[in-house]
Order: sequence, then structure tokens, then C-alpha cells
Amino acid sequence: MDSARFLFVSADAALITDLAWQVHREGHDVKYYIEAESDKEIGDGFVPKTDDWEAEVDWADVVVFDDIWVGSDVGTGALAEELREEGKAVVGGTPNTDRLEEDRGYAMEVLEEHGVTTIDHHVFRDFDEGIRHVQENPAPYVIKPLGEVQNVKRLLYVGNEDDGSDVVDVLRAYKKAWGHRMKGFQLQRKVEGVEIAICGFFNGDEFIDQVNFNFEHKKLFPGNIGPSTGEMGTSMFWAGQNELFEETFGKIEGWLADEGYVGSIDINCIVNESGIYPLEFTPRFGYPTIALQEESFESGTGQFFYDLAHGNDPELSVHRGYQIAVRVVLPPFPFDDEKTYDENSRNAAVVFETESRDGIHLEDAKSVDGQWRAAGDNGMPIVVTGKGETMQAARERAYDRIDDIVMPNMYYRDDIGERWVDGDGDRLLAWGYLGPGGE
Repeated sequence: MDSARFLFVSADAALITDLAWQVHREGHDVKYYIEAESDKEIGDGFVPKTDDWEAEVDWADVVVFDDIWVGSDVGTGALAEELREEGKAVVGGTPNTDRLEEDRGYAMEVLEEHGVTTIDHHVFRDFDEGIRHVQENPAPYVIKPLGEVQNVKRLLYVGNEDDGSDVVDVLRAYKKAWGHRMKGFQLQRKVEGVEIAICGFFNGDEFIDQVNFNFEHKKLFPGNIGPSTGEMGTSMFWAGQNELFEETFGKIEGWLADEGYVGSIDINCIVNESGIYPLEFTPRFGYPTIALQEESFESGTGQFFYDLAHGNDPELSVHRGYQIAVRVVLPPFPFDDEKTYDENSRNAAVVFETESRDGIHLEDAKSVDGQWRAAGDNGMPIVVTGKGETMQAARERAYDRIDDIVMPNMYYRDDIGERWVDGDGDRLLAWGYLGPGGE
């Protein structure tokens, strides 16, 4: 395609640097805006910047929002909707699709109204009411905070005791420690099975044919041990609109069209031999999922998002094997400790022992005189990806690339993709969810 003009907007945190870099490298004109003062240096040396995104709207052929938030309490969906009404092509949500992530109770209502099976769940605004519910209905539950603190990943708790006693203990602790900020929470019955996320790209009217199926690895340490993080890595593959898609997104496609949603939307589910049970929505790009999706695109990334934003039917070609992404981080990730970050990680050099940058993707990084360095203060400078005809081949490719990186104090999970190899793939196939072309 001819060169197009893309305006990337990070209205809270700098999340979309790699996508902006990829589109820029394909020859398109790019301007990147970052609101957060502590993150403004992210992407320096890689992507052209602007300090006033609103002044660039008329310049842009496509406006891309990276998250659902502006600051702490305003959704970008309202901005995207307003720009669309003015005739702009926008990748972004609406106030109602923002709410899918912000208000889990509302998300379950939308699914149920459209005939999607959901797990037994209840929203509480009072800790004592939630504790009584568990005591009167003993079972393992998952605690999911709502509102302001839902992105504090360590507060999500997955119960283990059949009588719910550990959930009761955690709720009592949260009441004391977080009662002033946690204004509500959802209790969701714990269901055993394979956790899989279904990710579709919507052009304002319908989903494109290609569907992305991915597996999140949120715990800090291998074996799903330790505190929850935003994400430590992802494994994935692409397929068609099989049963997993039809029983979830297939049923709300009309609702999304009525909303005019444009972009990536993900629904995380637990599946087993009895059914498909949605857990939560991500009505935006996932991170580092988008970096891995870019790696698997075999057609132009800029062309794809241009077509998507303009309501066209994009011709997307993707790698037909398997892919994994590994987030490489620095202390004190996933925690905030300015002193530790200053002493161990700020401006850390990212050194490559080979000339190749294949499979290397930006998160919180900058380039200073050609030297890659950690940027911002979050401690997650890069994502490393690999792909192959099997999940094991993809794993080997990614970890071989990590072996060629030198970064003092870096750490990462070394088991991304193992769940598929160890049995998740076999179970999904045995239950029949992948369907024709499922791999």
C-alpha cells in the first residue's frame, strides 16, 4: 500500500511502542504521543513523537489508542467514539466496550443476554456480605477486584480449598488492608479445565476470519508460582472461526457492531469437556500479545490496521504454526520501588551478541546513539518471540534468542508454552473445541 499516516495515542501508560515501531519500519508516517511524564522517553530513537496528539488528529489517516484509560478514571472509548462521529478512522473502543473490562458484572450481563454460558458469579460492595456468601455456599472461588484497583494484579486470588476457607481469610485480610480503595469485587466459582483466550479483530461491522487463540502466563515464576503480573509471556496459534469462537464472540458480534467497536478484543475462558466458560474481557490490545501477533503477521501490519479502521475486510496472512513471547524484565518488576529501580535497572543497557534483531520487540525501551536502553520506570524493556511448526520449536527459537541477550539483573520465565506441550493441546483436541483447521 501507499504510505499512510498513523497517530498512536498512549493516554495513560506507553503500551503500544512496538506496534508504532513496526508500522514506522514498514514505511508509514508515524507520530506517537505518550501522556505519562515518567514514560515519555519510551520509544525515543525508535519512533517519531508528538507532544500534542489532538493537534495531529487532522493529519492522521488512522488514530490508534492503546488502552481503555485516560488518566485514572476516564475511558478512551468516549474519545474514539467522538472521533468516529467526526469522520476519523480509529482503532479503539466505545464507552460500553470500555466497561466490559472495568465492570466485570456488566460484562457477564452482556454475555448472558446474548446466550453465552457463564460461570456462577456475584458482585459485592461489602466484604462481610461476600464472606457470608462463601460460608453459606462453600466452594473454591476466584476473587476479582473491581474498579480502581482491578489492575493491581496481586489482588486477584484463586481459591484452593473446597470449603472456601482460604477465600474467606483473604477477604478478611483485604477488608483491613484495601477496604478504603477496593470498592467492590466479584466472586466467581472456580472451574477446572484449560484456560484459553480467544482474540478477534473487529472492523466495526464484523470479525475478520482469522482468530487468535492464546495462553497467558501471569505468575512471576515458572510453574505459575509467585505474585501475579500483567503478563510474563504468551503462547498462541491462529485458526478459523471454530466452536470456541462461535460460542463466545459469535454470539455478541451483533452487539459489537451496534457499538461500532474497532480493534482487538479478547475473551479469556476456562474450557473443559462440559463447556466453555468466559472469565473476562480485554477490549483493547493485549500486552505482550500484540507484539507476538505482529511477529506472526506475514502481511503488512500497517495495511491491516488501516483496513480495519476504515471498515474494510483486511486480507491478513499469518504464520500457521505456533508462536510464543517471553517478557524479559528487570528489578523490581512487578513491584514499584524507585530506589531499587534506580540502583539496578534505570537506563540499563540491552546488549545483543548477534547483529540480528529478529524476534526482538520493544516495551519500555529507548535508543541512545544506537544503544538500546531500558526506559521509563516499569522494568520491562523487551519482549522476545519465536515461532515454529510445533510449540516446542517455537519455544526453542525464542529461548535461543534470549541466550544472545546480555542485560544485568534480567529475569524471565523459562516455561512459556510448556502447558501446551504437557497436555493442554491434547485436551482441547480431545474435547473437540479446535475443530477443522484448529491448528
